[in-house]
Amino acid sequence: MESRYYPGVEADVIKLMTELRDVFDEDFEVQTMQVSSTAVLQARKSSTLRDITGLSAALTIKLTPETGGTRVEMGLQKWFDKAAVAAVAYIVFPVLLALPAIGAYWQYKLTEDAWKIIEAHIARKAGGYVPPLPGRCGTCGAAASAGSTFCSACGANLRAGLTCAACGAVQKDPNARFCNACGKALTT
Repeated sequence: MESRYYPGVEADVIKLMTELRDVFDEDFEVQTMQVSSTAVLQARKSSTLRDITGLSAALTIKLTPETGGTRVEMGLQKWFDKAAVAAVAYIVFPVLLALPAIGAYWQYKLTEDAWKIIEAHIARKAGGYVPPLPGRCGTCGAAASAGSTFCSACGANLRAGLTCAACGAVQKDPNARFCNACGKALTT
């Protein structure tokens, strides 16, 4: 399950769940529930034919307000079913190999669409870009030691928020190797 922490932003959980539900309601079986302070949305698109062909999709999203921020966790059904269908398809009829690939792509697109909705909501609540809190990982919220390039808890790149030594521009891209303002190499 992928987890992202949004420091300093308290999401409107009810509104965000409604936005997500609106996206999934049309094509998926959707259920929402509240477990303690965590709101959970489960979306599933399945049928016997979809299961056999590897085109089924299921997604779980958990929204948890935490002190000083919001944690979002998202997970898909295991990809093992896609591999099993691909193996059977290869043995029985090799042309069917495209079906698990299409199913895997749909699952990937499903998560990307959900993250876009979540991050747009978080950005609206924050009034724009949400930088990580100083000394904290922007992905998982764990404390980061000074001078670290990667988070020791989740492995996320901590370069976002670095200031370019040449021009002083603050970097927003965690994967940046060069300054987005002057083009000089970023040093850690």
